Amino acid sequence: MNIVVLVKQVPDSGAERTLSPSDNTVERASANNVINEMDEYAIEEALKIKEAHGGEVTVLTMGPAGATESIRKALSMGPDKAVHISDDALHGSCAVATSKVLAAALGTLNADLVLCGAESTDGRVQVMPHMLAERLGIAALTGARKLTVDGTQLTAERQTDEGYEVVTAATPAVVSVWDTINEPRYPSFKGIMAAKKKPVQALSLADLGIAGDEVGTAGATSAVVEFSKRPPRSAGTKVTDEGDGGTQLVTYLATEKFV
Repeated sequence: MNIVVLVKQVPDSGAERTLSPSDNTVERASANNVINEMDEYAIEEALKIKEAHGGEVTVLTMGPAGATESIRKALSMGPDKAVHISDDALHGSCAVATSKVLAAALGTLNADLVLCGAESTDGRVQVMPHMLAERLGIAALTGARKLTVDGTQLTAERQTDEGYEVVTAATPAVVSVWDTINEPRYPSFKGIMAAKKKPVQALSLADLGIAGDEVGTAGATSAVVEFSKRPPRSAGTKVTDEGDGGTQLVTYLATEKFV
């Protein structure tokens, strides 16, 4: 099975994140950038499928030159090769433009299965799997907590607030996963060394037949108009019960529109 895993480099969610005041996009140059956490579970699932059914695993990343570091980290887990889409014109691309670029790249890779995390920690829009499936004309199984492969048939347990749904589709398909699906492996020293020699194909917008004004800030369908830092945490409201504590509490909740 030919499996492609979408991997995004994002600012570490454990550190302070901010937007660039010059164009209101995510500040990446000075951030501690890492692999999007949910994508590590997609990588692990791809490797498990390959180990069980054979095939090849390709990592696909769209990002600046610095994303190479995350690509090598992903390859050290076990995938066979990677494709890196990098172009200055991509800076500031919205989800719609991003899906166009990724779909164009996927169209050259002939994937039987496209795996990705259910969301990215920098955007959290959860729409990329659906957009890609629509552009490619294939099925989308989203939010999987379990995935079973039987030949060309896929069965996923789709995680919901109430439990899970069982959904099926035939390959090719796009499947997004939650962090409940598995436990990602740690790269071994051997894997880290091997990753340095694995092929990474570089693609530009010209290679994909996409014009610069179709992506980036010029082609974005949405934009951040303004932003401000989170205000410092203020002291809470203390209710002293002098016989009317219940009344004070209800009044406060009503003022804050909780009741």
